[in-house]
Amino acid sequence: MPDRMLLEVTRYRPEQETEPVLQHYEVPVRKEWVVLDGLNHIKDHLDGTLSYRWSCRMGICGSCGMTVNGEPKLTCETFLSDYAPGPVRVEPLHNFPVIRDLVVDIGDFMHKLTEVRPWLIRETEKPLDEGEFLQTPSERQEYEQFSMCINCMLCYAACPVYALEPDFIGPAAIALAQRYNLDSRDQGEPERRDALSAAEGVWACTFVGECTSACPKDVDPAGAIQRYKLTAAVEALKDFLLPGRNR
Repeated sequence: MPDRMLLEVTRYRPEQETEPVLQHYEVPVRKEWVVLDGLNHIKDHLDGTLSYRWSCRMGICGSCGMTVNGEPKLTCETFLSDYAPGPVRVEPLHNFPVIRDLVVDIGDFMHKLTEVRPWLIRETEKPLDEGEFLQTPSERQEYEQFSMCINCMLCYAACPVYALEPDFIGPAAIALAQRYNLDSRDQGEPERRDALSAAEGVWACTFVGECTSACPKDVDPAGAIQRYKLTAAVEALKDFLLPGRNR
């Protein structure tokens, strides 16, 4: 492994550049260093003007997602040694507007997330003195995989449908909707149905599967989408055969 490595980092300062450019930095390399360590070295020792997001450095917060050598990655989990001898190109996540350097605008994602109501919805609540809603291990297992989403948006950066159709609600939002639809304590699936069953919902997905490949938490958003397609088809058939059933 080399002692030093070249990082090619996207710079975009709207007051200075009309479009993104690459800037080269040479950083030291240690066995345990990840790409985020290289960026932090640049920020602390070479160029304090570099802008990027990070927080926990433990693969939990999801804020340090970037494009590393063309692939969406969490930079806190992506080791520099895997790219030796370099160079390593670090760019913003694809499919999102760039605000500055490696920082992207996540407003569209946040809006779409709220559309699927990713929280427990109850039609009726019971008094607190009756205790909590109990759940068996098998009931928990139904949704547990989809609950691991950390909103890192790597799946959106990898998704060719979202790249071509920005109205597509997207893999993470659908996976999180399924996390609650499959929860035995939730009664909110009908309230999520309009957003999920719309043309820009699950039916926009062509099942390329890049979202699942990019997910650092093995959530399988592609599987969540295909599973809800079956639910939506069944519900549409029921509406056709039993008009007015929900009135």
